[in-house]
Amino acid sequence: MASATLTSKGQITIPLRVREKLGLEPGDRIEFVEVDEGKFQLIPRTRSIKELEGRYQGKVSRPVSIEEMNAAIARRASGR
Repeated sequence: MASATLTSKGQITIPLRVREKLGLEPGDRIEFVEVDEGKFQLIPRTRSIKELEGRYQGKVSRPVSIEEMNAAIARRASGR
């Protein structure tokens, strides 16, 4: 089992074996997802945004304005 020690600044060093298994490299982002009460899963976010290129092509019928985006965000934030 791999383990790490939390520093006073809230930082840890991920053990080499874990980094290798997750395919992590310096600069990669990691997401912590709570899967159960007090239990978290580390999800590497190593994919490039470039991989999304073309994925949504043709799925939007018209451009959305900044005002429409802000209104949608406000609706979601208010719970409506």
